[in-house]
Amino acid sequence: MDHSSSVEVRSVSKRYTDDPKVAPALNNVSVNIAHNEFFTLLGPSGCGKTTLLRSIAGFENVTSGDIHIGGQRVNDLPPYRRRINTVFQSYALFPHMTVAENIAFGLEMQGLERKAIPARVSEMLALVQMEHLARRKPAELSGGQQQRVALARALAPKPAVLLLDEPLSALDLKLRKEMQVELKRVQEEAGITFIFVTHDQEEALTLSDRIAVMSSGNIMQVGTPNEIYERPRHQFVAQFIGDINFLPGQLRRDGEQPLFRPSAMPVDIPCNLPGGLDPNRVQLAFRPERSKLVEPSQPHHLRAVIETVMYVGTATLYRCRLPDASHITLRESNEGGRARDVGEALAVHLSPQACLLMEA
Repeated sequence: MDHSSSVEVRSVSKRYTDDPKVAPALNNVSVNIAHNEFFTLLGPSGCGKTTLLRSIAGFENVTSGDIHIGGQRVNDLPPYRRRINTVFQSYALFPHMTVAENIAFGLEMQGLERKAIPARVSEMLALVQMEHLARRKPAELSGGQQQRVALARALAPKPAVLLLDEPLSALDLKLRKEMQVELKRVQEEAGITFIFVTHDQEEALTLSDRIAVMSSGNIMQVGTPNEIYERPRHQFVAQFIGDINFLPGQLRRDGEQPLFRPSAMPVDIPCNLPGGLDPNRVQLAFRPERSKLVEPSQPHHLRAVIETVMYVGTATLYRCRLPDASHITLRESNEGGRARDVGEALAVHLSPQACLLMEA
């Protein structure tokens, strides 16, 4: 991946009304996206991710700030002059045209020399592995095949950046997972920047080189999938990506070792204190799969009682009650593990590496 910037968003805000009581759709957003990067905008509905994508595309005029594509400020350029293309949720294929004709259409509109078009169409058909379906019409294709045609049509004019607005959302789960693999393969082979919008956390973790997690018009954190999942910097990010437990309590030290004492019980849990965190305003967070269930007989362990057992194939989820009547969720692999029952008392071992201290 080329780490020079392909897209730069500088202090961009977008307001749909002058009413100061109405929050902006984008609030002073800044982000740099590298050449050939698969970059994902992730967040719940209404967080601003599609507004940001449409602003980069030129379908929305920003209220303030600048957008640069390939080093050029594009605020005043219409979409067709921005060297970008977009794949939408609806594939918008021309029903009366064949697969090959759909791909060729954009090249004709671009003014590409007629004799060069067939070779480019063949190249795109090969890229999305659709050569054998070139003469089919959209109604004769599956949803996944239509998605590939839409992708090939968008890539044919050789845009510098491809924008993808939840393009897999209409597919069923199995086909969606297959298309995730295909989408990543196509992006790597095409060698261009993909900016992908989704609300699906697993999809973002699977596809992305980096992810921007958004909430209420703000970018909360940008990082690799590993950084976003393992080292979230905000409670919102930690909760939005995967499952996580939070324990209120207080921090103290035993020499150099920080210890966290949950409000739920008088037990000290060794942990790591990240820099810049106020030790008087912290809570402990841990992923359900990072816990280890042990017999309730040793110090530094949470005590819990199983209330609900949920079998999920490769693992079992336990919803457990703590002594203060609050709840946590634990995940245990089914490989070689024994079945546990409702009402069973457990001790929960958390290593310092499993614990995240976050602002309360």
